[in-house]
Amino acid sequence: MSVTIDITGVPAERILFCPSPLAELANAVHVLAEPGHHPGHHAWATATTAALEPELADRLLEADFMWRSTRSDFLLPARPRETLAEELDDLDRMDDETFVRAALEISCSPRSVRGDIPSPLVDEGARRRALDLAAARGPRQAAFAERMIAAPTATRAWIRRLLEDCDEAFFADAWRRIRVQLAADARHKTELMRHKGLAEALADASRALTLEEDGDGSRIVVDKLMEARADARAGALTLVPSAFGRPHLIAVYSPGWQPVIMYPAASREVGGLETVETVQLRLDALAHPVRMRMCRSLARGPFSTSELADAYGITAPEVSRHLAVLRRAGLLTTRRRGRYVLHQLDFSVVVRLGSDFLESVLR
Repeated sequence: MSVTIDITGVPAERILFCPSPLAELANAVHVLAEPGHHPGHHAWATATTAALEPELADRLLEADFMWRSTRSDFLLPARPRETLAEELDDLDRMDDETFVRAALEISCSPRSVRGDIPSPLVDEGARRRALDLAAARGPRQAAFAERMIAAPTATRAWIRRLLEDCDEAFFADAWRRIRVQLAADARHKTELMRHKGLAEALADASRALTLEEDGDGSRIVVDKLMEARADARAGALTLVPSAFGRPHLIAVYSPGWQPVIMYPAASREVGGLETVETVQLRLDALAHPVRMRMCRSLARGPFSTSELADAYGITAPEVSRHLAVLRRAGLLTTRRRGRYVLHQLDFSVVVRLGSDFLESVLR
């Protein structure tokens, strides 16, 4: 499963690594809305939430469907600017239909309000669907979505004021602290791409990003628990580093939008080292009750095949088959002692499994 972005024929100068203050502000308000996704920012989220004026906190809650469980496409600019004000000015130049369609991106379904789905501004069915999706988030969100459809220009101005007030209340200080780090990360990726190629730069950004090249062209593959395709051949591709974004790896790939990838900037946090396929392989390996019981022994020390067969009352060939599954999943270490081969659970892999799983489903 993956998001595949076709970049056949796109020259290197149209593949841009660049931080975005608007994208990072969206990540910051997402952290406030879903602090459980971001344990590394727990202290910041707690202190910031406690210091928020009640009126601003209420407004953030009212509009939070635009960044809580997904990310409205307009919050990931394809052409990042130096300042938040410049990026908000770019949003002001967007027509109402495009803006509202992007703002109401409030479902994990890639067909919620985009692509060939009619605009909720002109189609009654699309309007009802958008309002139903917003209602599932709560009555405030439903009322806000209804207001956006009824008065898009005024509501867009309200959203801009909200983002500007967030900047004044807490984000400007955070951006001063992190923008140097993000700019350095983007420069490093740009230099890697220039000297070692795009594949090296993508690998440095995230192990979930790979470059596929063959006779049919070039594609960036984003390892995620979903299937989607995007086309950047007629335009460009922007990759935005984020300090607040981890563990999320976000790809904007809607028809009519230039593809954008938001990746976590370099971090020392545990987890996120494995592909979705590897995490699924490990969970499948542990799902079998016999292998789960065998792990109890293998966690306590090294065991031979015959010892495990005696302990669990099954044949040695059966034990070997179960061990092979665990070994293919990378969950075992194996060493030889004389004529015996001893197996033991690999604690370094198992201790990361929860983090790897969580990052896989949040990516």
